[in-house]
Amino acid sequence: MKIHGLQKMTLLDFPGRVACTVFLGQCDFRCPYCHNFELVTGEAPPVMSEEELLAFLRKRQGLLDGVAITGGEPCLHPGLYDLLGRIREMGYATKLDTNGNHPKLLQRILDAGLADYVAMDIKNSPEKYAVTIGRDAFDMANVCESIHLLKDSSCEYEFRTTVVREFHEESDFEGIGKLIEGAPRYFLQAFTDRDTVPFGNLHAPSKEELVRYAEIVGRYVGDVQIRGVD
Repeated sequence: MKIHGLQKMTLLDFPGRVACTVFLGQCDFRCPYCHNFELVTGEAPPVMSEEELLAFLRKRQGLLDGVAITGGEPCLHPGLYDLLGRIREMGYATKLDTNGNHPKLLQRILDAGLADYVAMDIKNSPEKYAVTIGRDAFDMANVCESIHLLKDSSCEYEFRTTVVREFHEESDFEGIGKLIEGAPRYFLQAFTDRDTVPFGNLHAPSKEELVRYAEIVGRYVGDVQIRGVD
């Protein structure tokens, strides 16, 4: 498996861990506000092989204690299961970021205890999921199955939504709350623009809007927090 990016140290991507972040290429969604669209389209060339990544991790034992794997969509790679296993054999905790559209692989990973933490994106309310992920239509079955898998697992997890003013409004968070009802935690994170975002003229919501959205989801979820806003 090819590695398309590596952040050598982060205190933000893996709660409670000093970690590195590994980026895998390809995604089955086409979110217009994606920060890593060069990974989605395959434009970004690989930066190292799997063996080179493992060599890096061997050298960082004792300095890092976690590895976060993101994308793109990591679950598009059948080799993810074995990669997680090899990383855990070194003594690292592992975190997986996913869009939730691949519940079969997610279930294998959860059943084998290969992830210590999973962060699953909830893109929008069910009625607006398709437009938010850049599709004409979308069947929610896989996403709903992944939500239930996480809720039923012993793995620590979070649901999260990147909030974009052009795609999200107050009523959507009622739908999101119902979708993940009973979850222990949910994060809203404001969209921030950068050169790799494929669609222009997108904007972050105001802090006041985020607070209002958090209050709505808070009726359904144990702990709701806002990230990336002072």
